[in-house]
Amino acid sequence: MNKYALYLRLSTQRQGLSGLGEEAQREIIRKHLGTDVEIIGEYVEYESGKRSDRHRKQLKAALEHCKREGATLVIAKIDRLTRNLGFLTRLLEQNVPIIACDIPQMHNPAATKFVLQLMANIAEYEAELISERTKNALAAKKARGDALGCPNPEHGAKAGGEATRASVMDWAEELRPVVNDLRQYGCDTLAKVAKGLEARGAKTFRGANKWALSSVRNLLNHLEVANG
Repeated sequence: MNKYALYLRLSTQRQGLSGLGEEAQREIIRKHLGTDVEIIGEYVEYESGKRSDRHRKQLKAALEHCKREGATLVIAKIDRLTRNLGFLTRLLEQNVPIIACDIPQMHNPAATKFVLQLMANIAEYEAELISERTKNALAAKKARGDALGCPNPEHGAKAGGEATRASVMDWAEELRPVVNDLRQYGCDTLAKVAKGLEARGAKTFRGANKWALSSVRNLLNHLEVANG
């Protein structure tokens, strides 16, 4: 019977929003493996995927366990392991078989290793592209004299409640692409979304550069309402 060790990574202990929580990751892995397997251990890490390997104590323990037992490390998605190609390469050099449930599995270990490296490379490249696109979009808006967000919401309030609600929804819709990008690249808690919005120069409805968790929650609620 094949042996497997499960590795689950959450960015914080309050994993939220649309990110993969602990139970979701566990369910993906168990469905992928089926029932005729031996699970030798489960390791849960609360750590950013951008941190270096010396900070990933549970990952290190899982790899050592796999080496002792001749087991395979299993993750729900490649980004639960890392989006950094160099980091992934160092992990693969430890010669522990790794399965990511979101990529095709191959019988040839060399092919599997190549696909894992390719996926990490693509993820790293996409992260750079999205950052560059966001910077260019913000620069273009600034050049036009536009503001990202609504720095003077009281202008809408003077016209009445309907105008205020309309301006709020316009503000939320303007930020929707940014929020979607942040979610796609691992911003799966209110705190991480807040930091991402700040890094991209997005303003709160009242024009502030600093995002409180309540402001992020309000933005997400508005986007959910707009989705119906």
